[in-house]
Amino acid sequence: MSFELIGLGKLLNAMYASNSQRITLLRSDIRSEIKKAEGFGNSTGGDFYGPFWADAKRHVAGELDLRLATIARIESNKGRERLYTILKDGFLLWWEEKRRLRNVPFSVIPDNIKARFEIAGAGTVKVENTLSITVGDTGHRIIYPYFCEDPSLCDEAARLGLWLMSKSIEGYALQDMRLLDIIKGRSFSTLDTPLAGNEEKLFADKYKSLVSEWNALRAEYA
Repeated sequence: MSFELIGLGKLLNAMYASNSQRITLLRSDIRSEIKKAEGFGNSTGGDFYGPFWADAKRHVAGELDLRLATIARIESNKGRERLYTILKDGFLLWWEEKRRLRNVPFSVIPDNIKARFEIAGAGTVKVENTLSITVGDTGHRIIYPYFCEDPSLCDEAARLGLWLMSKSIEGYALQDMRLLDIIKGRSFSTLDTPLAGNEEKLFADKYKSLVSEWNALRAEYA
């Protein structure tokens, strides 16, 4: 079951989707798992977010212009014009506004900061492909991308994500963590979304509920 080893963004999306969205997502995941088990490989159609995120990180590093890179991406895949455009606009809204407000030196942390965290009775959550930067002399930002358009990242989902990041990523503090809703151009930190203290239980309960629902739906495909 893919939900037994799942990326944080995909899990948050499923946790906070509407009932109909969640069931559609789970059924799609089940069908994909069945096809892979039958030897047909991954039928999800590819990762359309990965190439964009790679471009966004290179933009931050000064290696390319995200606007030009997005034009090139669209030329090679016209069917993703709307998606790549709103991702680009949201990311640049966030990045350029943050740079304007802070106006302090920064540098990209070259390490591929990633982690995994096991939730007993549910599965393991992956935190991968972060954008990590040093701000000023001592500040750090470990930024995890949330790509989904619907639902957007709400405060409660952000709290769960920040908690999971802080528990899984070693060497950095909770205040270093950021969740970035790319399409909305909004980042979340404990400065504006402080933890409430119930994140561990809430995360586990929601994750276990998803796994139980996945298993119940999977039985229909036997």
